[in-house]
Amino acid sequence: MLDPVRYARALGGAVALLVGLSGCAGNAVPCAGVGVVAQVGVLFAQDGYDGLAGASVRLCAHDRCVEDRIRAEAVTSVSLPLPDDIGPDLGTVRFRVTRAGSTRPLIDASTEKRLSRQSDGCGGGAYNGALAFTKEAGLTATVPKAVSDALAKQVRTAASRRA
Repeated sequence: MLDPVRYARALGGAVALLVGLSGCAGNAVPCAGVGVVAQVGVLFAQDGYDGLAGASVRLCAHDRCVEDRIRAEAVTSVSLPLPDDIGPDLGTVRFRVTRAGSTRPLIDASTEKRLSRQSDGCGGGAYNGALAFTKEAGLTATVPKAVSDALAKQVRTAASRRA
């Protein structure tokens, strides 16, 4: 059974990642900084991999890591909060997926990532960035349109089920 709190948190992270990708905060309250978060995220397109639900996913950058479990979905979003004072030079991002019950990673990939500044429209903002992992291309420092479209569809479908 899906934990509603973890799902809501993951869905919120996915929406924030989509906002970052679109470059549009859509915020009606000026200078609130809503949607402007220092973070790096990976969109993991699970197409081509079977039986990953429950697998461990780990994302590391800037001497920090976050670990979560993969859900049965087409695209898993993993976000790593970063310090507010981080600049554009993030360095190496490492992404690992380990099947449940295994100690050996199925996926262990890394790449360099430069962050982009997202403004809050009031002189503030934060540096953030998105990467993607697909079976065909591995870990890429940009998100292919097909992956962001698949995530958007997944978010819309989940929202329509709740309505």
